[in-house]
Amino acid sequence: MFLVGTLAGVSGVIQNYPVYGGQAVRYLAAAAILLAATRVMGLRFVRLTARETLLLLALALLGLVIFNVCVIEATRESGPALPGTILGTVPLVLAMVSGRPAPRLVISAGIVVAGAVLATGLGSGNLPGLLWSLGGLVGEVSFSLLAIPLLPKLGALRVSAYSTALAVPVLAVVGFFMEGTAMLRVPTVAEGLGFLYLTVVVTVIAFFLWYTSLPKLGPGTAGLFAGLIPVGAIVTGLALGIAVPSAPDLLGAGLVILGIVVGLTADRGAAIAVPEPAAGRS
Repeated sequence: MFLVGTLAGVSGVIQNYPVYGGQAVRYLAAAAILLAATRVMGLRFVRLTARETLLLLALALLGLVIFNVCVIEATRESGPALPGTILGTVPLVLAMVSGRPAPRLVISAGIVVAGAVLATGLGSGNLPGLLWSLGGLVGEVSFSLLAIPLLPKLGALRVSAYSTALAVPVLAVVGFFMEGTAMLRVPTVAEGLGFLYLTVVVTVIAFFLWYTSLPKLGPGTAGLFAGLIPVGAIVTGLALGIAVPSAPDLLGAGLVILGIVVGLTADRGAAIAVPEPAAGRS
């Protein structure tokens, strides 16, 4: 989640590249890397049931495509503060939908949300921006919840690979509809490096780490770490020299860390026992 937050630091590098075309290329490259990794690891293609196929399609559509579209459009409508604040409530939402969360987990999620809101800043917004942001929230929650039933059979690597691959054609269609034939062009060197970082770090590595930890912690506890997204943005901005954190930024980051610490001491009975997928399963 910290790595996901660092994408804010490189967004300025690729801001002039066609948005949806860039996202399609990013996921295409990530899918190629992840699928190659499954071959290297000896993980064969897994035959899915109709229900599992629908879950995987929904994960790609809601957790990747809809999430990206909503966040992009929300930012265009009202700036980054409003969607950042709404997405800061992810820990609380995941805590509430993860069965019967321990009271301390709910309290810690509330602390993380408060810290994320403070670090992001409420800023100014409007109704379209709010609606797009709520759509982004649905997508972010779906990214975790829809993956949980798939992880025991597929494992983190294949869930990451299959979902990114399925997102590519949908993003390509959206990109063509929104941007036409201008959706793709040769990137500059800086843009190429930015997309390389988004592909390898924010997509391949972050997806794999998230889907590896999700069943071990359970959605309620794992969701607390979504509060690290604005912290990652603050640290990246400082490291790149593009933004100096203010006192509210630092206080918000402190609250997020406090909330995570409190949450990790709560009952972790919501964790899901997920066996390692068999390499030869087909």
